[in-house]
Parts: sequence; structure tokens; C-alpha cells
Amino acid sequence: MKCHKVDYEIIGNSMPMLEVELDPGETVIAEAGSMNYMEQDIGFETKMGDGADPDQGLFSKMFSAGKRMVTGESLFMTHFSNSGAQKRKVAFAAPYPGMVVPVDMSQTGERLYCQKDAFLCAALGTRLSVAFSRKLGAGFFGGEGFILQKLEGDGMAFIQAGGTVVKKELNNETLRIDTGCLVGFSEGIEYDIEMVKGLKSMFLGGEGLWLATLSGTGTVWVQSLPFSRLADRIIAAAPDMGGSDKGES
Repeated sequence: MKCHKVDYEIIGNSMPMLEVELDPGETVIAEAGSMNYMEQDIGFETKMGDGADPDQGLFSKMFSAGKRMVTGESLFMTHFSNSGAQKRKVAFAAPYPGMVVPVDMSQTGERLYCQKDAFLCAALGTRLSVAFSRKLGAGFFGGEGFILQKLEGDGMAFIQAGGTVVKKELNNETLRIDTGCLVGFSEGIEYDIEMVKGLKSMFLGGEGLWLATLSGTGTVWVQSLPFSRLADRIIAAAPDMGGSDKGES
């Protein structure tokens, strides 16, 4: 199925909003709860799966949707469609400060791999599935780097990332990244997880035990502030909520 060709505008910088313009009959799929507003004639429907294969049977839909549960995502996705006679807009936003990255799938070999919580929305026709790290042992200890989402199609996809996003172009090169800082990568990039070498670096370096290694020719997106890192800092700085009455009147 060919993807719908949607237009878009990214509004804002540190906490942007993505506004997608749909022609009559066009549809965009999104994670539940990411919509901000929609104009008249835009309707939405919660469906099982991505809708990339309209002839897919119920069992296949359940199997495909079930694999998404491995990533911690919902079985269902929301489909927003323009049922009117004019162009209409629907807007989405990430749930934390950062950036929305537009990716033209036709320029990435019609395939994109991204972190399990990075997908925001995409044109109808984009197929979502799950990809695993080759090394299961390393993957289980590699945190964010183990389970990846795989997007396939020839239309626009939009991924969300924390902080600032850097786009790195590799030409038969290797890049090592903290597993949480990896947002996604294109076709042509080989992905693996490796343990930090040396006991001193492992336990005193403060960079974690595992690194994502990306090699080959293609595009890699890196985020400066993974949500997991932000959440850890907030929890560490939060006052004790255990019920202490010290200092209270």
C-alpha cells in the first residue's frame, strides 16, 4: 500500500507542535493521546494496528498489534481522516520537551528504525513492527537499546526526541552512542550493543554499562536528553514523599 502524501508544519522549538495538513480522503495514524487539536471535517477512529494492509485478517491484525505490546505501546492506534471537501489540519505534540523530527521514508530506503517510544505519527500506509537487537543477552541489559520499532513505507513519518536532535550521516563509518541517546537510524546501518570495556570505566565512568554501536552508510538521529535520563534527575531531585512531617506546620 502506497502511503498518503501529507503536508506538515512544525510550530515552536523546545516544545514544538506538529501540524499535519490532510487533503480530502487522506489519513494519518498516531499514538493514542498525542493529538492536540483538529479542524472541522477531521474525524478519528481507534483501530487495531496501523491499517497498512486493508486486506489483513483479524488474526493477523491481533498478532501484529500484539507485537507492539512488547514495546510497551497500546494494541490500538488512532486514525485521523479528512472526510470533507477542503484541506484540514490536525496537530500532535510530544509528551516531554524536545523536538519533532520529520522523516521522508522514501529517502531512507523506505525503512526506519527508532526507539520504542520515539514514534509520534505517520501517513497512512506506514507499517509498524518490532525489531530486536541481535545479541539478546546484551539487549536485556542494554536498557533502551534492546527493543526498536521498525517503520516501513514511502511517506512521511514523525518521531519525537528529547532535547536537541543531531543528524549524523555515516559513510562506511562507525558511531558509538549511549543506548538512551539513540533516536533512530535508516536502512544501511548495522546496529548492535556492546559492553563498556574495563571495570574502572564500567563502574566509575558514569556512562552506563552498554553502548549502541552503529556502522555502515546511512543516517543516524541522536538526542541530547533522553526522557529516561530526565525522569531519573527529576526523581532524584524530588522531595521525600514518604509521609515525613518534618518542617511542616
